[in-house]
Amino acid sequence: MSAPPAARHAWAAADPYAAALRTGRGPLFLRRADGWLLPLEVERWCARADATDRAVLDRCEGAVLDVGCGPGRLVVELAARGRTVLGIDVSEAAVARTVGRLAPPASEEDGARALRRSVFEPLPGEGRWDTVLLMDGNVGIGGNPQALLERVAGLLRPGGLLIAETLPVNVDERAEVQVVDVVGASPADGVPFSWARLGTPALLRHGRRAGWRRAAQWEAGGRCFAALRTRSASSSAEPPKSAAVISSQRARKPSGDSPVAVR
Repeated sequence: MSAPPAARHAWAAADPYAAALRTGRGPLFLRRADGWLLPLEVERWCARADATDRAVLDRCEGAVLDVGCGPGRLVVELAARGRTVLGIDVSEAAVARTVGRLAPPASEEDGARALRRSVFEPLPGEGRWDTVLLMDGNVGIGGNPQALLERVAGLLRPGGLLIAETLPVNVDERAEVQVVDVVGASPADGVPFSWARLGTPALLRHGRRAGWRRAAQWEAGGRCFAALRTRSASSSAEPPKSAAVISSQRARKPSGDSPVAVR
């Protein structure tokens, strides 16, 4: 299922977001049409993975796809652990910062670890990823949780694992928002796009409708998380750890649809 074209690259068109990632600091907000502001944790995103992040990553299985990787702290941590990992983000600044934080690959087969792409566009290794991450509010991508969960299910192997960060309140909201860097921004500032905000009960409810089953839910460091699994594989399914998961991510000229190789 595809996201509306206007929603696919909204983050990439939000100049305040790109500027904040380049400098590593805010302030930065999601602004709703009624003027409500949600502060975004740019400094935490641009820092190294913290203890709560690392505990989440301990739960990851096999090859990991980080959807909406931002400036790459989780991709960097997983790569340092020797895991097969790919981060995707529609923001050129986010992908560039992720690549800049990664050590050069040990061999060409290691491929790119960051790709400028929407989750709703074709991706390498579809149907073979062991774990997908939706952290830092990324369950809101596209403003349609059902469509996002269906898409993620298609990226994972049968029985694969989704780990998502949810809000610490029981909310299930969809809204048009903008990325702004000042409290007094006007509705004319920034490019509006669809976003969703979900607490754990809402995520689990949408997950059940999309055929997922709950694996775990927990709180740590003032943050909330849920783990869900897709339907189990049949005996003839492909083994989970395919060596070809990101073999297509060889070095090539970067573009809006191309991987940025770690060199």
